[in-house]
Amino acid sequence: MTVLVRDFRTEDAEAVTALRRVCVPHQVVTEELVLFGVATANPAKKYRLLVAEEEGVIIGTAHTGIAYDSAEPGQSFVTPHVHPDRRGRGAGSLLLRTAEEHLAAEGATEVYVWVSDEASSLAFAERRGYRPTRGAHFQRLDLAGAALPEPPPLPPGFALRTAEDFANNPRPLFEADAESTSDVPSDISSELDDYEDWLHHTWNDPTLDRGLSTVVVSADGRVAAFTAAVTDGAATYVSGMTGTRRAFRGRGLAKLAKSDSLRRARAAGYTDAFTSNDGENGPMLAVNKWFGYEICASEVRHVRTLG
Repeated sequence: MTVLVRDFRTEDAEAVTALRRVCVPHQVVTEELVLFGVATANPAKKYRLLVAEEEGVIIGTAHTGIAYDSAEPGQSFVTPHVHPDRRGRGAGSLLLRTAEEHLAAEGATEVYVWVSDEASSLAFAERRGYRPTRGAHFQRLDLAGAALPEPPPLPPGFALRTAEDFANNPRPLFEADAESTSDVPSDISSELDDYEDWLHHTWNDPTLDRGLSTVVVSADGRVAAFTAAVTDGAATYVSGMTGTRRAFRGRGLAKLAKSDSLRRARAAGYTDAFTSNDGENGPMLAVNKWFGYEICASEVRHVRTLG
C-alpha cells in the first residue's frame, strides 16, 4: 500500500481532528481549531498542515512552520503524528522529510520536534539525525473526582477577575502574557511583541474560554497573574498558560488563579483537566503537584541542523 503526503484540505478537518485526539488525548483539538490554525496563520510563519494518506484514509498529520516570533532567525518546528495502528508504514518518515524540505526552502537552519519518550519514538528521531535537548511532562487531574486543596487566601488589595472582563481592552493581558512567556524555559525563545498578532491568534483562539480564564488584579488595577483556560466545550479542560508578572512573584498568585479556574471549570461540568510543563520549570511543576496532577505522558524535544 502506498502512503502519500499532501497539504490539508478543508474537508479533512473531521479526520484530522479524530486522528490528533487519538495521538494526543491530553490536548484540546476541535475541528474549529484545526480550521482556525490553517486560515489565520501569520504569513511569516510559512505554516503548512500536512496529512499522510493511505488508500484515501488519513493516517498521519504534521504541522510545521517557522518560529517567526523568535529573536534568533532560522528556528523552525514540525510536529508529526501517526495513528498508533498505522505506524511502521513510512508515514512518519515521509511527513518529516516533506516538512524539512519545506522549512529548508524557507530559510530554516534548525528544526525542532517533540517526540514521545517511548523507546521506538526516540529511536525514530535518532535515526533521522535528531538529538535530544529537553523534556516536558503532560499531567492529568481527575477534575470530577479530585478533592481540590483549599485555595490560598487572596492577599489584601487583590481581586479575581476573568479574561472576559478584559473584552473591551485585552492589552493588559497581552502584556502579562508577553512577560511571562519570555521567562518560560524553552529551546526557542519567544518574543510576544506584536499585539495585533496576539489578538489574532491567542485572544481569538476558538478554544480559549475567557469566562474560565482567571486573572488576578492588583489594587492599582494591574494584571498580576493569570491562567488561560482552553476547553473543548464538553469535558476537557487544559491550562493553556499560567503566569505571574515579575513584580508580583512569590505571593502564590499563580496557584490562586489556577485554583479559582479549576473550581469553576468543575462547576461547569468539565471532568478532565490537563496541563503541561517543561521538565526544568520547577515552580509550575510544584504548583501542579500541589493540585494533585499526575504525569500521564512525557515528551523529549529534539533538534536537527538543516543543510
